[in-house]
Amino acid sequence: MKSKYFKILAVVLVLAVMAAIALSQTMRRAHMRGDGMFGGPMLGYYVHKLDLTDAQQAQVKAIVAKEKPAIQPLMLQMAQGHAQLRDLVINGAFDEAKVRELASRQSQTMTELTVQHARIASELVQVLTPEQKTKLATLIAQHQQRMMNRMQGKTPEQTQSQ
Repeated sequence: MKSKYFKILAVVLVLAVMAAIALSQTMRRAHMRGDGMFGGPMLGYYVHKLDLTDAQQAQVKAIVAKEKPAIQPLMLQMAQGHAQLRDLVINGAFDEAKVRELASRQSQTMTELTVQHARIASELVQVLTPEQKTKLATLIAQHQQRMMNRMQGKTPEQTQSQ
């Protein structure tokens, strides 16, 4: 009975790790396409939605350019950690100690990345007018609600009828 339980647990863990790796690869590609959270399509989306002036756009671009060297090494560390985890999984023999070590390093890197993103976001918000800040808060709340609905398996039609 215990043997069957452990086999099922092992399969579930392998599937979870594979799903995490697949997600991380998707996220990495998204970050690489748009320079992460503060560049590319998302930045363009907010610039458009918030109707930033040319001067504000120049300030935003300057902040992003100034902070890019601090973010890039952290993004590279995250990508390398994901690759190492993927290699451990693909090579067959599960080594919990190595996985825990990698997870710990990834956690530290993610903490640094989160702090950097929060600091940069704070700088970017300072460029906005009070009206733009209000609109940004509304856009973020709408995005969070859409994400919650997706995680709960709700379709857009189901959320509109509520």
